[in-house]
Amino acid sequence: MTQEAWVCRPVQAEDSAAVAGLAMEIWHEYYGALLSLEQIDYMVDKFQSPGAIADQIAQQGYEYYLMQAEGINVGYLAVKAEGGKLFLSKLYVLKAHRGHGYASRAMAFMMRLCRERGLGAVWLTVNRHNEGSIAVYEKKGFKKVRERIADIGNGYVMDDFVMEKEIRETDG
Repeated sequence: MTQEAWVCRPVQAEDSAAVAGLAMEIWHEYYGALLSLEQIDYMVDKFQSPGAIADQIAQQGYEYYLMQAEGINVGYLAVKAEGGKLFLSKLYVLKAHRGHGYASRAMAFMMRLCRERGLGAVWLTVNRHNEGSIAVYEKKGFKKVRERIADIGNGYVMDDFVMEKEIRETDG
């Protein structure tokens, strides 16, 4: 696939349902080994429903992007600039499209965003038991900086590592 065949385009309000559909599929497939079905359903409804996505964009300053290859939605990401850094809230790729370099392209896209906006780092949270994602982030230059447990309601918590990567001119 050529670089031109892959795009990371901003999500508009009318795209919220498409992103929510991707979230439902990806979260159930990927997080089934880490979280209960009940917690996955709760989190998708609370954070990734069309209304929640629209609110995050309109009211909370998040930017969502659809990753598309050959015009097909293959994943999505969500970021938010805060405190001189870019918070990577979400980066998800459909199972059938993993291993094709889309996450790496999304990382390069985020590094460019940081440089263009004068931001010094990208940071994220990742489930402490999500060894595969942790390994990928470490390979991309992210370092664990602390642990964080966040109460998300309904008796659930997110038990995460906070990871961060400083931006250099050569990144991306």
